[in-house]
Amino acid sequence: MSNFPLMIFAAGFGTRMGALTKSMPKPLIRVAGMALIDHALAVARGAGVGKIVVNLHYLGDQIAAHLAGQDIALSWEREQILETGGGLRAALPLLGQGPVLLLNSDAVWTGQNPLTQLLAAWDGRKMDALLLLAQRSDALGHSGTGDFLVDADGRLSRAKGREAPIYLGAQIIDPQALGDVAQNAFSLGLIWDKLIAKGRAFGTFHNGGWCDVGSPDGIAIAERLLRV
Repeated sequence: MSNFPLMIFAAGFGTRMGALTKSMPKPLIRVAGMALIDHALAVARGAGVGKIVVNLHYLGDQIAAHLAGQDIALSWEREQILETGGGLRAALPLLGQGPVLLLNSDAVWTGQNPLTQLLAAWDGRKMDALLLLAQRSDALGHSGTGDFLVDADGRLSRAKGREAPIYLGAQIIDPQALGDVAQNAFSLGLIWDKLIAKGRAFGTFHNGGWCDVGSPDGIAIAERLLRV
């Protein structure tokens, strides 16, 4: 069992899904007969994660009802959505001390369990963040540019080219890196940039397939991936 707790991000508005998220939150959209958040929970259980926290905002009551009866803590962002960094900071009382696993709820995976892979590669002596990546050509359903370059030691630097590796929405981060950010709502991208400057942000490549299910087109692509 993993000693690291896990936070699953499920608070977003899912605007790229268009009409599909007018009355349903994106984590409840079904892919291959299963809600996206259940795909994320299957990854968590496959990695032996013991403590799981899910953050909620948009149509959060529906997600809370879906998760009822499971041993999952809910971090409500009722007044405003806090983005990834603010959401993590708000959930820390539920997560406890030390590094945490983070997982987006809008993707599907094949191959090696992404959380197991991160845990095997984590080295807290030199890392404050470890991000799971893929080559741009291997990132199904993803239409944006790349995110990072990775040096021979695994350290990250920023990049925006079409061919740069992309972040897959799974990472380990030490919450102490959140520091004294003044605003309530902020992206973890702000923290990554600080850690990159310190040489404390690392990346490793996923051993398997991945599909972003952020738009309606991604549903069919993800279902094809899961059938392979």
